[in-house]
Amino acid sequence: MNGPEIHVEFAPELGLFLPQGRRRGATKVVTDGVSTLGHVIESLGAPLTEVGALVVDGREVPVSHVPGPGETVEVRPVPRPQRVPGAPLRFLLDVHLGTLARRLRLLGVDAAYESTDIGDPALAARSAAERRVMLSRDRGLLRRRELWAGAFVYSTRPDEQLRDVLDRFAPELRPWTRCTACNGLLKEAAKDDVVDQLEGGTQRSYDVFAQCQECGRAYWKGAHHDQLETIVVRAVEEFG
Repeated sequence: MNGPEIHVEFAPELGLFLPQGRRRGATKVVTDGVSTLGHVIESLGAPLTEVGALVVDGREVPVSHVPGPGETVEVRPVPRPQRVPGAPLRFLLDVHLGTLARRLRLLGVDAAYESTDIGDPALAARSAAERRVMLSRDRGLLRRRELWAGAFVYSTRPDEQLRDVLDRFAPELRPWTRCTACNGLLKEAAKDDVVDQLEGGTQRSYDVFAQCQECGRAYWKGAHHDQLETIVVRAVEEFG
């Protein structure tokens, strides 16, 4: 490119997406004179889902701004908590985030999940059709223009992933109200309603049950309840 030369400085929070030489201070970028600032930012490595305000020579500009010669651009991170206007806060997670999806559902957060790899175009289309925030570690997916909204999941550890999403979006927490298997809503159920799903020991030991209104799966306070309770208590104490 041999168009206008600008200087771009990224916030430290965005350094993960950048080559080493662009992680500190303002660096020179030669543009083509016609591309938008949003296109320039993404070409340098940062998905726009992770970008907050763009400040050019002290004034905030939209991603559609076409940079001119000598401009200095400050690229800020998304503010937290991030507000997503236009629809109830709901999520869509890709095939690699199954544990995070189950933990969000455990907390009562609407979290759709694709357990098979349906491909980036289909995921982006579903995000747009259902107005869901796409959660992914796939930067290419998060750059797709048809996405309704998206967010990069920064960690590979489920505990840290959950904290990151709760901190970033501050969703309402309603623990124990969603099916961790299919995301459906739970209702109270009598033992007779779910007896066909219970083994003999469970039938004798438990009397309080819930059942998913979508897939019919039964729930009770079984052997893993204490572990799940720990996840719920920690999340509610910090973010509830």
